[in-house]
Amino acid sequence: MPEATRESLTQGSWRELQFEPFRDGVMIHWIKRFDGDQPAVALLHYEAGASVPRHRHEGLETILVLTGTQSDESGDYGAGTYIVNAGGKEHSVWSDTGCVVLIQWDRPVTMLEGNEP
Repeated sequence: MPEATRESLTQGSWRELQFEPFRDGVMIHWIKRFDGDQPAVALLHYEAGASVPRHRHEGLETILVLTGTQSDESGDYGAGTYIVNAGGKEHSVWSDTGCVVLIQWDRPVTMLEGNEP
């Protein structure tokens, strides 16, 4: 199986993957870590009530919500929602219900509040 292939993520196969701490209440499974100028891809698992402090995107970020609802200052995004955040966007992110998202970052983000991940 190719390194970046994960079968049936939308059917819940992410439950079988190993996650590691990312932020308080948020776990991460790296599919592809940042390598030089190459983008990173990961799964983020938010516990109910977890959040990521305000940050700025230095490049494009794309998100597919697999389960639950992810929120930011622009709205709430349920399962199946595809979100595109352009470079330069600043926001904080949270999940009242808990969620799992597939995320790709072109560049690491700059944390504007809280500590670096």
